[in-house]
Amino acid sequence: MVSYKKLNPEKVQFSGALLSEEDHRPVQEDVAIPQLDSAPLLPRRLSCSITKAVLILGCLLLVLFGGWLLHTIYWLRSTSGQAHRPPSPAPGQTLGPVLQAEINNTVTSGHSKACSVIPQVWRFDCYPEKGVVVTQELCEARGCCFIPASRSARGKSRKNGIPWCFYPPDFPSYSLVSLNDTSMGLKGTLVKDVKTYYPGDILTLEMEIRHETDTRLRVRITDPSSSRFEVPISVPTATKKAENPEYVVELSKQRFGLIVKRKSTGTMLLNTTVAPLFYADQFLQFSTALPSQFIYGLGEHRSTFLHDVQWNTLTMWARDVPPMEQTNLYGVHPFYLAMENGGDAHGFFLLNSNAMDVALQPSPALTWRTIGGILDFYVFLGPDPGSVIEQYVDVIGHPAMPIYWALGYHLCRWGYKTSNATWEVVKNMRNNRIPQDVQWNDIDYMDHTKDFTFDPTNFNTLPDLVRDLHAHNQTYVMILDPGISSTQPEGSYWPFDEGLKRGVFIKDAEGKTLIGKVWPGLTAFPDFSDEVTHEWWYENLQRFHEKVPFDGLWIDMNEPSNFLDGSTVGCPSNSLENPPYTPGVLGGLLRSKTVCASAQQKLSTHYNLHSLYGLMEAKATASALKRILAKRPFVISRSTFPSHGSYSGHWLGDNRSQWKDLYTSIAGMLTFNLLGIPLVGADICGFSEEPQEELCVRWTQLGSFYPFARNHNSLDMNPQDPTAFSPWARTAMKQALLLRYSFFPFLYTLFHHAHVKGHTVARPLMFEFPKDVKTYGIDRQFLWGRSLLVTPVLDPGVDHVVGYFPEGLWYDYYTGDSVSSKGEQLNLSAPIDKINLHLHQGSVIPTQEPNLTLWISSGQPLHLVSALSDDGSASGDLFWDDGETIDTYQTNQYTYVVFNISQNMMMSNVLHSNQEGSFINIDSASFFGVKEKPSRVLVNSQEVPFIYRDNQVLSVASLGLKLIQNFTISWM
Repeated sequence: MVSYKKLNPEKVQFSGALLSEEDHRPVQEDVAIPQLDSAPLLPRRLSCSITKAVLILGCLLLVLFGGWLLHTIYWLRSTSGQAHRPPSPAPGQTLGPVLQAEINNTVTSGHSKACSVIPQVWRFDCYPEKGVVVTQELCEARGCCFIPASRSARGKSRKNGIPWCFYPPDFPSYSLVSLNDTSMGLKGTLVKDVKTYYPGDILTLEMEIRHETDTRLRVRITDPSSSRFEVPISVPTATKKAENPEYVVELSKQRFGLIVKRKSTGTMLLNTTVAPLFYADQFLQFSTALPSQFIYGLGEHRSTFLHDVQWNTLTMWARDVPPMEQTNLYGVHPFYLAMENGGDAHGFFLLNSNAMDVALQPSPALTWRTIGGILDFYVFLGPDPGSVIEQYVDVIGHPAMPIYWALGYHLCRWGYKTSNATWEVVKNMRNNRIPQDVQWNDIDYMDHTKDFTFDPTNFNTLPDLVRDLHAHNQTYVMILDPGISSTQPEGSYWPFDEGLKRGVFIKDAEGKTLIGKVWPGLTAFPDFSDEVTHEWWYENLQRFHEKVPFDGLWIDMNEPSNFLDGSTVGCPSNSLENPPYTPGVLGGLLRSKTVCASAQQKLSTHYNLHSLYGLMEAKATASALKRILAKRPFVISRSTFPSHGSYSGHWLGDNRSQWKDLYTSIAGMLTFNLLGIPLVGADICGFSEEPQEELCVRWTQLGSFYPFARNHNSLDMNPQDPTAFSPWARTAMKQALLLRYSFFPFLYTLFHHAHVKGHTVARPLMFEFPKDVKTYGIDRQFLWGRSLLVTPVLDPGVDHVVGYFPEGLWYDYYTGDSVSSKGEQLNLSAPIDKINLHLHQGSVIPTQEPNLTLWISSGQPLHLVSALSDDGSASGDLFWDDGETIDTYQTNQYTYVVFNISQNMMMSNVLHSNQEGSFINIDSASFFGVKEKPSRVLVNSQEVPFIYRDNQVLSVASLGLKLIQNFTISWM
């Protein structure tokens, strides 16, 4: 038999019998879970139409049974097992024994009393439909509580999103009726007797709990009687149950709920007992309490890095719209990272691609509300934030290692208008000795904006421009939109003709090629869920590459974007186009500015595949580039989904030339690093609106520390490349870009760790200082790796900037001056030509003399910069290869060197080497924090000249050390 614990009503919120896996004995067959011997712990809601006489009779009966009820509660308390506590309420709220006692006492007061004792912050919305005036009649028809705000507070309540209609404690939900052991964990059956207010209720469900690793738990809830759509991305298949999991799983029986706790601290990471589970054909919903209000991720949205939990609903459904708050944007990433008390962190990933709302509330709690697929989710135990991301990308796929020039400076605009005008910008950059690795073109290079063409008049010299770029060790990237023009005479446009022949385009509900409208006019949309389309895409790219030898691709408009709602003939009226519940998508309809949800693709309907479109196009594009170029593919995509980083980078979309957009770009950059797409950046200087000189200078300084640095602006705007501004501004931008290029060895090594280990590149401060709560909301500063702190100016007309410095020693990167912080804000000088950079104690970073392209500067000697801890220790590393060969790490074609400092000596340890590393020398080194002036400095036991400054900086030069040979530098 299965051993069950009985729940203490004072210690479980809205839950039935508790089952802990620690008390679960092996079971050979399904068994029915026994009912509690006593009356329900929570009262059944009284009918709204009950008569006064029945109320009086009920009260008399309750008096008769009062003694029995008190005895039962006392017995339950005395026989309960391990304490099981509800989620902590918001400050000022009392939840737990007091609330549970009040709820139990409502037997004598009826339904309204049971509803009234639920604190506002613990109300879970029973009527989330948008644009509906929820009345008491509508609410109670769903069997829910209706408590409008008081007249004086109604405006505030409506504005803040506090639900007036919310679930009562006894709202019907699923029960766990059987449970079995499996080789990976547990499998159970969930049953519901009462249908809910959404059609297509699935009354019997199968739940599988898989202990995949010690730090990764997977839960799947499916329909055992019918297959449903599942997201077609590759995830690891664990074959052995975790031996020492860092989590404890508990199950509540009636109503069903799942509780996951951290074994080491008892912190509740997941608690779905707080609200009922829904599982209908087109409406799946569950809620969980959160251990704190510190929630991150849940892209793509424009917001602060730390999400607001004050009744904040985030909608996910890929959409072409310039970044704005409270709107579903280009990508979909149903993953969050949560901080816990004490500095631990965990992550949660719902593997679902359907349109969804994610509702945050100040309890704190979160509700997942999706309209298709299955419930398939992971919990990642960390315990530190960086480990959570490593565990997440272990599931979705590690980021690709970028080709070296991807980390250079990129220039683009919509509106060069001719290839010669584009060429002039490149020449001006060279003449001003400003670094540039990549030149781009937007859709104006095309012949009537048709893919795989170039304008034979205005861009007739495009092939020559590309050859010139290559001659100067530069590269060329062009834009492609997925919409394929469909209006040319038959036989005149191969991409469409051949696509029709092979059947590669998305079909409408009747099986005909769906026609929408994008830049070239009426267009068809490739179905990238079909491998036939991948081959057709490759052949188009190969044919065009023979004319214009491009080096990388920018895939835009791939939500997919459509200037029409659905198609030229509209969309059918059915449940896919008009589901019972529509999340809060911009436009109110799933087909708004995209193709019909009922459109047919190879794998499924567009209803299921819509938010995967950009990912599938990126996968096809990366594969094609590998075949054409035999190098690492460079792809930048607008629409993204989990695992996208394995194929592509991302830019943050069509931002504006405003100071606010400068600031919000940091949150976007940090969020996408959490989401496994570290090659990310915003359009430097802003895409739309006229560029401002001061803003563009400050943005170039910040953009020099985006992992992906591209300046891009819009049609008919004034030019905003560095050469377009005054001499002082041009000089300041040039200095910022040269600074970026000097950090290339360090940045390239960070991307290696992202690729191999799943690390972030641009990193929030809290990742390195998780016990410092002051770092949790910081999104005006960030780190590169663990050591380089970037504090940009984000406001106009200032020459100082305030930055937070966590506890420890920090060194000004430019001077080596030290700051010993106790965890405090500092006011930093920030003249117009400076971005503040500081190194954290204990780090060694490799740098190089910069040049106009990374091809040239990457061949220069290295300079090592070391920031010593108070005890004189530091460490760092360097990864090096040829910068473009695919899978150099996997095939051992690389050099990897570790640097360690202790007891006044730096030692290099070459862990792996190859020919590329033999071309690199180490020419100089600086050591910040050398407390006393040395009498001698030895390099490989040979005395060398040195410089020691009063600010405790030791420098040695003309070293001539080989990177692939171990060396020592010591001082005494």
